[in-house]
Amino acid sequence: MAVTSESTTVWAGGLIDGSGTVALDSSGQGEFPVNWKARAEGAAATTTPEELLAAAHSSCFSMALSFALANAGHAPERIQTTAAVTFEAGKGVLGSHLLVSARVPGLSEAEFEAFADDAKANCPISQALAGIPITIEAELA
Repeated sequence: MAVTSESTTVWAGGLIDGSGTVALDSSGQGEFPVNWKARAEGAAATTTPEELLAAAHSSCFSMALSFALANAGHAPERIQTTAAVTFEAGKGVLGSHLLVSARVPGLSEAEFEAFADDAKANCPISQALAGIPITIEAELA
Protein backbone atom coordinates (compact mmCIF):
# COMPACT_ATOMS: atom_id res chain seq x y z
CA MET A 1 0.00 0.00 0.00
CA ALA A 2 1.45 3.38 -0.99
CA VAL A 3 1.18 6.29 1.42
CA THR A 4 1.41 9.89 0.24
CA SER A 5 2.56 12.52 2.72
CA GLU A 6 1.81 16.20 2.25
CA SER A 7 3.21 19.50 3.45
CA THR A 8 2.16 22.95 2.31
CA THR A 9 4.26 26.10 2.19
CA VAL A 10 2.72 29.55 1.92
CA TRP A 11 5.28 32.22 0.91
CA ALA A 12 4.87 35.99 0.69
CA GLY A 13 7.34 38.39 -0.91
CA GLY A 14 10.59 37.92 -2.74
CA LEU A 15 13.31 35.47 -1.85
CA ILE A 16 15.46 37.82 0.24
CA ASP A 17 12.77 39.91 1.95
CA GLY A 18 9.97 37.35 1.97
CA SER A 19 8.99 34.67 4.41
CA GLY A 20 6.55 31.87 4.80
CA THR A 21 5.30 28.94 6.77
CA VAL A 22 5.49 25.23 6.10
CA ALA A 23 2.74 23.04 7.53
CA LEU A 24 2.91 19.31 8.05
CA ASP A 25 -0.47 18.57 6.51
CA SER A 26 -0.59 14.79 6.76
CA SER A 27 0.12 14.58 10.46
CA GLY A 28 -1.12 18.00 11.52
CA GLN A 29 1.89 18.17 13.82
CA GLY A 30 2.77 21.77 13.25
CA GLU A 31 3.39 24.85 11.19
CA PHE A 32 6.88 26.31 11.05
CA PRO A 33 8.25 29.66 9.83
CA VAL A 34 10.75 29.66 6.94
CA ASN A 35 12.79 32.43 5.31
CA TRP A 36 15.92 32.94 3.24
CA LYS A 37 17.99 34.48 6.04
CA ALA A 38 17.58 31.35 8.17
CA ARG A 39 18.46 29.16 5.20
CA ALA A 40 21.53 31.12 4.12
CA GLU A 41 22.84 32.27 7.51
CA GLY A 42 21.08 30.19 10.16
CA ALA A 43 18.55 31.53 12.67
CA ALA A 44 16.90 30.29 15.82
CA ALA A 45 13.15 29.57 15.79
CA THR A 46 13.00 29.38 11.98
CA THR A 47 13.30 26.12 10.08
CA THR A 48 14.80 25.47 6.67
CA PRO A 49 14.22 22.93 3.92
CA GLU A 50 17.51 21.33 4.94
CA GLU A 51 16.43 20.94 8.57
CA LEU A 52 13.26 19.23 7.37
CA LEU A 53 15.38 17.03 5.08
CA ALA A 54 17.63 16.18 8.04
CA ALA A 55 14.56 15.16 10.05
CA ALA A 56 13.45 12.89 7.21
CA HIS A 57 16.90 11.37 6.83
CA SER A 58 17.54 10.71 10.54
CA SER A 59 14.13 9.12 11.10
CA CYS A 60 14.25 6.99 7.93
CA PHE A 61 17.77 5.78 8.69
CA SER A 62 16.84 4.89 12.29
CA MET A 63 13.85 2.86 11.10
CA ALA A 64 15.91 1.03 8.47
CA LEU A 65 18.66 0.25 10.96
CA SER A 66 16.18 -0.97 13.57
CA PHE A 67 14.48 -3.20 10.99
CA ALA A 68 17.74 -4.74 9.78
CA LEU A 69 19.04 -5.37 13.29
CA ALA A 70 15.79 -6.93 14.51
CA ASN A 71 15.54 -9.16 11.42
CA ALA A 72 19.04 -10.45 12.17
CA GLY A 73 18.07 -11.26 15.77
CA HIS A 74 19.68 -8.19 17.35
CA ALA A 75 16.75 -6.07 18.52
CA PRO A 76 18.14 -2.64 19.44
CA GLU A 77 17.34 -1.13 22.83
CA ARG A 78 17.88 2.40 21.53
CA ILE A 79 19.06 4.17 18.38
CA GLN A 80 19.88 7.87 18.28
CA THR A 81 20.59 9.40 14.88
CA THR A 82 21.43 12.99 14.07
CA ALA A 83 21.48 13.98 10.40
CA ALA A 84 23.39 17.14 9.55
CA VAL A 85 22.42 18.43 6.11
CA THR A 86 24.70 21.16 4.76
CA PHE A 87 23.45 23.91 2.41
CA GLU A 88 25.48 26.66 0.75
CA ALA A 89 23.82 29.50 -1.13
CA GLY A 90 24.66 29.27 -4.80
CA LYS A 91 25.75 25.65 -4.51
CA GLY A 92 22.75 23.91 -2.94
CA VAL A 93 22.69 20.90 -0.64
CA LEU A 94 26.27 19.69 -0.23
CA GLY A 95 25.71 16.52 1.78
CA SER A 96 24.18 14.72 4.72
CA HIS A 97 26.20 13.39 7.65
CA LEU A 98 24.68 10.76 9.93
CA LEU A 99 25.89 10.52 13.52
CA VAL A 100 24.57 7.32 15.08
CA SER A 101 24.79 5.88 18.57
CA ALA A 102 22.92 2.74 19.58
CA ARG A 103 22.54 0.18 22.33
CA VAL A 104 22.39 -3.27 20.76
CA PRO A 105 23.13 -6.13 23.19
CA GLY A 106 25.40 -8.89 21.92
CA LEU A 107 26.67 -7.05 18.84
CA SER A 108 30.31 -6.16 18.17
CA GLU A 109 31.33 -2.71 16.99
CA ALA A 110 32.33 -4.10 13.57
CA GLU A 111 29.01 -5.90 13.16
CA PHE A 112 27.12 -2.75 14.12
CA GLU A 113 29.08 -0.64 11.63
CA ALA A 114 28.20 -3.10 8.86
CA PHE A 115 24.48 -2.84 9.71
CA ALA A 116 24.75 0.98 9.86
CA ASP A 117 26.51 1.16 6.48
CA ASP A 118 23.82 -1.01 4.93
CA ALA A 119 21.02 1.14 6.38
CA LYS A 120 22.80 4.28 5.14
CA ALA A 121 22.89 2.89 1.61
CA ASN A 122 19.41 1.42 1.56
CA CYS A 123 17.01 3.57 3.55
CA PRO A 124 14.54 5.21 1.14
CA ILE A 125 15.61 8.76 2.01
CA SER A 126 19.29 7.93 1.44
CA GLN A 127 18.29 6.52 -1.93
CA ALA A 128 16.33 9.70 -2.71
CA LEU A 129 19.46 11.71 -1.80
CA ALA A 130 21.70 9.73 -4.17
CA GLY A 131 22.91 12.95 -5.80
CA ILE A 132 24.76 14.14 -2.67
CA PRO A 133 27.50 12.64 -0.50
CA ILE A 134 26.20 10.79 2.57
CA THR A 135 28.70 10.10 5.33
CA ILE A 136 28.29 8.25 8.61
CA GLU A 137 29.83 7.87 12.05
CA ALA A 138 28.29 4.96 13.92
CA GLU A 139 29.13 3.56 17.34
CA LEU A 140 27.66 1.40 20.02
CA ALA A 141 26.80 3.19 23.23
